[in-house]
Amino acid sequence: MEIFIDNRQDKIQIDGSIHGLIEKTIEEVLLLEEESLNCEVSISFVDNMEIRELNREYRGVDKETDVLSFPLDDTFLVEEGPKLLGDIIISLEKALEQSIVFGHSLEREISYLTAHSMLHLLGYDHEEEEEKIIMRQREKEIMRRLGIFKDFKGE
Repeated sequence: MEIFIDNRQDKIQIDGSIHGLIEKTIEEVLLLEEESLNCEVSISFVDNMEIRELNREYRGVDKETDVLSFPLDDTFLVEEGPKLLGDIIISLEKALEQSIVFGHSLEREISYLTAHSMLHLLGYDHEEEEEKIIMRQREKEIMRRLGIFKDFKGE
C-alpha cells in the first residue's frame, strides 16, 4: 500500500500519528471490501478556501466541504505495480469544525472522512437513499473495526 500525504495548509497542526491513523483506516477499508492492499492513494490536506475552489470547479458547488474524492477510472489501469485508486482532499479546517460540533477528536473526524472518501474511490455513492444507507453501514463497520466510535477522543 502506497499512501502519499501532502499537507497544503498551515492553519491546523497535525503530527505523524495522523499518517498512521490514515494508513490503518485505508487498510481497514480495503480489507472490509476485500480489495488488494497493493494500491496507491493520494491524500491532500487543504484549508476551506482551497476546498471551496475545488468544489466549485469540479462539482459546481460554491461552498466549502469536508472532503472530496477523485477516483481514477479504468483509463489509468496499470499492468504492474499498485492499483491507482485516486485522490482524497480533506479540509482540515472543516474537519476541526465538525469534530467540535460532533463532540469528538479531530483524529476521529479525519479517520471517518478518509473511510468515507475511500468508499467513494471504490465506487460507493450516497446520492440515492438506498445507496446512502449501504454506505453509512460500511462506514460504521470500518469505524467499529478500528475501535473509533462517536465519542473517540484519541485516548
